[in-house]
Amino acid sequence: MTSACDFAPQPASADIGVYGLGVMGANLARNLARHGHSVAVFNRTPARTERLIDSHGAEGDFVPAADPASFVASLRRPRAVIIMVQAGAATEAVIDQLRQLLEPGDIIVDAGNTYYQDTERREASLREQGLHFVGMGVSGGEEGALLGPSIMPGGTDASYTRLGPLLESIAADVDGVPCCTHVGPGGAGHFVKMVHNGIEYADMQLIAEAYDLLRRVAGLSVPEIAEVFRTWKHSELDSYLIDITAEVLDRIDPATGAPFVDVIVDAAGQKGTGAWTTQTALELGVAVPAIAEATFARAASSATALRASVREAGFDAGANRPAFVTPAQRDAFIDSVRQALYGSKIAAYAQGFDEIATASAQNGWRVDLGAMARIWRGGCIIRARFLDDITRAYAEQPQLPSLLAAPTFAEALRSALPAWREVVATAARAGVATPAFAASLAYLDQLRAERLPAALIQGQRDFFGSHTYHRVDDPTGVYHVEWAEPGRAECKWS
Repeated sequence: MTSACDFAPQPASADIGVYGLGVMGANLARNLARHGHSVAVFNRTPARTERLIDSHGAEGDFVPAADPASFVASLRRPRAVIIMVQAGAATEAVIDQLRQLLEPGDIIVDAGNTYYQDTERREASLREQGLHFVGMGVSGGEEGALLGPSIMPGGTDASYTRLGPLLESIAADVDGVPCCTHVGPGGAGHFVKMVHNGIEYADMQLIAEAYDLLRRVAGLSVPEIAEVFRTWKHSELDSYLIDITAEVLDRIDPATGAPFVDVIVDAAGQKGTGAWTTQTALELGVAVPAIAEATFARAASSATALRASVREAGFDAGANRPAFVTPAQRDAFIDSVRQALYGSKIAAYAQGFDEIATASAQNGWRVDLGAMARIWRGGCIIRARFLDDITRAYAEQPQLPSLLAAPTFAEALRSALPAWREVVATAARAGVATPAFAASLAYLDQLRAERLPAALIQGQRDFFGSHTYHRVDDPTGVYHVEWAEPGRAECKWS
């Protein structure tokens, strides 16, 4: 067993450093070493460094360090350090430690799930010291970190010149193209990763709703639903999440012999990125209802006492039957759910890309939306066949206002709409909640409507708060009705 005492100071030769050797950090370090890079490694708890060297030291050139100063001294200039520790106070503490040891031109990379505004703040502070700070999204979990993740680095052009070759070498590869690109300056990398996770929330909720419909409305058994998901792999729904859904549904609990999904408590956890995506969308004035409903659904699932109190109030009223559709209708309903799932998925991704585009324009990031779709095709949790179509859509129309307007997706949505509407209506009649399916459909219906009831809302706002309104025959003018005056005169405000 190696001990911390064996970690003698090394010359400044390591290509990059990894600070934090939990599972994600250790796997990222191993990935770098396996690709021929010399990797300095350090962990606050020496046992983790020792374990990495003892178990995987033969995989490549690791340079272990006993303390932060030796760790930094072992890096070639300009030094580059990837931090892989818990977001929040722990990340802040490591940054404060490293900034005392680094020199102008050196690079600190935060590879955790950090709120993008924290990244913006840190980047500005470190820039004053002459240091580059990179907020870098990494998707793919433990397996991706080791075998090839999707990587979304922000920061300066200069930092990517130094980091890019290393990161692209370890990223997932699709058709010879690495799933890594420079996203943009400042907090752009962490922002895109945040929205990626928001889309992931929506995608998972939509799949869960499809499962629920197949079980509670169509009356399929769990093994039958697993087989349906396996067949969907050969459709436009082909994705990592569809694959793992079939595997989860196939599993039998060894203790009870019941389907594994039936022994899991039905309360979904979350770590904050879905909420951040939703809150940020509200601040930007961007509609992301599928992502929001997916986030709220997790919150509702975890409100066990509230759910019990409402359930005890007795709202069944004939809903939640074992099978709402007849056996003769079953196959048609299954196909309708497939179409509704695809339509909802397109809408959810469109919402996420709209949020990225809006933030990019507001912050001057110049994020290439097509490149984001391209680097999500491999390595990440939301990797899916239809990301190829998204990549092509933005290549053909770089200024595409919405994925919903891309010819490929517009045609797919027109085709799916009848089945999608029927599925949402059937779910409502059966008493099965499909918040993300319904919100995605409503989003499409809102955007395609020639006129929305928002006109009435503006009238109400003008009545109780003198908030003014615009007229269709004078859209640039600002108007107000003197509601308390006899005759309720309308006046134009300058």
